[in-house]
Amino acid sequence: MVLNENNGIPVQSMYQLGFITKEQYMSAKNQLANKQDGEDFTLSYEDMLQRTFYLVPSSENYVKNENGSYSQIKNPEYDTDGLMNKSIPLKVTGIIRPKEDAKNATINTVVAYTNLLTTRVIDRANESAIVQAQKNTPEINVLNGVRFSAATDDEKIQDTKTYLLNLSDEEKANMYQLILYYDGKSQNQEINEDTNSFDMNALSKLSMNPQSGISGILENYLNDSPNTTTLLAIYNDYIGGKSLEKNLASFGAVSYESPSSISIYADSFENKDAIGKEIEKYNNTVGEDSKISYTDYVALMTSSLTTIINGISYVLIAFVAVSLFVSSIMIGIITYISVMERTKEIGILRALGASKKNISQLFNAETFIIGIFSGIIGIGITLLLLIPINNVIQTVSKIEDLSAVLPLESAGVLILISIIITVIGGLIPSRSAAKKDPVEALRTE
Repeated sequence: MVLNENNGIPVQSMYQLGFITKEQYMSAKNQLANKQDGEDFTLSYEDMLQRTFYLVPSSENYVKNENGSYSQIKNPEYDTDGLMNKSIPLKVTGIIRPKEDAKNATINTVVAYTNLLTTRVIDRANESAIVQAQKNTPEINVLNGVRFSAATDDEKIQDTKTYLLNLSDEEKANMYQLILYYDGKSQNQEINEDTNSFDMNALSKLSMNPQSGISGILENYLNDSPNTTTLLAIYNDYIGGKSLEKNLASFGAVSYESPSSISIYADSFENKDAIGKEIEKYNNTVGEDSKISYTDYVALMTSSLTTIINGISYVLIAFVAVSLFVSSIMIGIITYISVMERTKEIGILRALGASKKNISQLFNAETFIIGIFSGIIGIGITLLLLIPINNVIQTVSKIEDLSAVLPLESAGVLILISIIITVIGGLIPSRSAAKKDPVEALRTE
């Protein structure tokens, strides 16, 4: 038994497991719907451990008819003793609950069981009479005695007749009502119109035993000239669409060699992506019928969130791009002012033999050094601000592992961007300084 962190289980599960009565469950359900405080149901560990439950496999819910077909037990409560003999007794061997500091419960059901029970249920189903009968006649549906797939309309009509004749008296009566509906006539109209074609003795029996009487009328209807359109409609609605695989699945039959699905749990996003790539590699080497179709549930759950985050990122990138553009212009203006203030110094350097290239390199080196130090200072301030920011994030979200980080690679890229922007911003002023006439520069005060 799996409890929640408060040592409790849902009231619906308590009712399904037989711990409370139907009246208690309905009362608690109404109280919850009306937002009222309900009654507390207390169970001791000893009471849980002493309970015995009974699991009836799906294959045991069918009985064999006289005509060789199988029918599902409609009222299991009337055959309790018979079902108990076919059931698997289960005992509670342990009670668990999540730890108080657990973020997520790994078991989301009230009842948990090991692979031993799964294997036993599969073996019981595979060895059952109905599964063996279905496997021995793979083309015939053991539930109605007709073929799974009819090729022509004539075969469908014949299968429909076989299906209707194999029904019980109660089912025949219900199907006859349906036939009257398909024919667009009421029951009284049908009986009055066909009185001459039926034995009057059958109608007298109908008044005493309606189900048995209508059953006989249905048989006469099928032996006469039934409406083929009606029979085809019944085939499409009640007979067609069945298959060997669907029947075996409803009986609980499972093949160990060919599982229908496999659940893979990866412990990281990197491993999840690696698993997906391996499946894609396999699919590229096999034919269409042998390809594996898989669903990445994590990707489905995070796709919407990823779209939102990408949209926010694009907006932030746009703001950053604008700020970088403005920054480069400001750097260019500051460098140009520096050139204007040092015009005489430029003239002296040119008079001493410095070339235009040397003057340009001087200012480029200056902007390069400014870019390095500005990038390092920016990274340092960011690292200091991350400390209070992470405290706020963890306090608001109540998630200790959630924090903002600045990877070393990203820090290096940001410093490189800072250098590039400052150098680009200083290119035009440095060229302007290199083009100044030395004579005019020396005259500048």
